[in-house]
Amino acid sequence: MGKDYYNILGISKDADEDQIKKAYRKLALKYHPDKNSAPDAEKKFHDISEAYEVLSDKNKRAVFD
Repeated sequence: MGKDYYNILGISKDADEDQIKKAYRKLALKYHPDKNSAPDAEKKFHDISEAYEVLSDKNKRAVFD
């Protein structure tokens, strides 16, 4: 099974665009490699960015859902 982008961003499947953007920004600031030196921060940041890319695009989100 693939990644659960909703779980990665900590949002529900009925989240609107604003909720998706807010969740992404909060997590991106927390895990950005320039701000977080934890060994897994870069991987988490990549996953967060990927989740946002898919869920913020209506067409990609429809395919994912």
